[in-house]
Amino acid sequence: MPEHKDHKAEDILNNILGTIADTVPKRNFFDEGSSASTQMNRLFGRQKSVHKVFGGGQTADVLLWRNKKISSSVLIGATAVWVLFEWLNYHFLTLVCFALAVGMLIQFVWSNASGMLSRSSSEVPRVVLPEDLFINVAVAIGDQINQFLGYIQDAACGRNLKRFLVVVAGLLAAAVIGSWCNFLTVLYIGFVSAHTLPVLYERYEDQVDDFLYNLLGQAQNQYRKLDESVLSKIPKGNLKGKKAE
Repeated sequence: MPEHKDHKAEDILNNILGTIADTVPKRNFFDEGSSASTQMNRLFGRQKSVHKVFGGGQTADVLLWRNKKISSSVLIGATAVWVLFEWLNYHFLTLVCFALAVGMLIQFVWSNASGMLSRSSSEVPRVVLPEDLFINVAVAIGDQINQFLGYIQDAACGRNLKRFLVVVAGLLAAAVIGSWCNFLTVLYIGFVSAHTLPVLYERYEDQVDDFLYNLLGQAQNQYRKLDESVLSKIPKGNLKGKKAE
């Protein structure tokens, strides 16, 4: 019985490694026309531009720094929030109460000073947040969560082994990063990465594609060497004959 389990585990391992090797794109890295081929065959077969991959709307414009003022303002704002909560050890409730107290002080001075100076009370502007704002934020967050859950469920229920392994590896990497720092820092790292990596990739797209394809090609060569030197020499028993006995 233990031998049957060992052979079965070896067969499963060989099938998984073989599937991964077959899914790795085959490319000749020493071809003189490789620079021209990268224009037609991007990473993982992508044919769309980076801007269209991110939706082609205002979100893509911000992530790809089409408007540098807006993108830099968003990044500076996120950095300021992270510095306040992480470095200066402020708490969210403390900042909210402090902001409300300052707002009340401004309104109090405004209402009393206007009455004393002009002898007629001027109407103090009131801050009222529209209900649609909360509805739109809740709907947007819900859509993103549902899309993420649908994506990982499709990866789990689908038959694409490469996609399944990539998703599992991404979740494990996120778990490891989460053990190193708190949730706010993880969000900030992801926010900064989303606002820097896409624009860097768009600017150095050919170089990044060539580098990643080289890594994939080296990984495929290493697997072939491992298969020829080790995996192919592992004896495989006849499970059907042993079961019949």
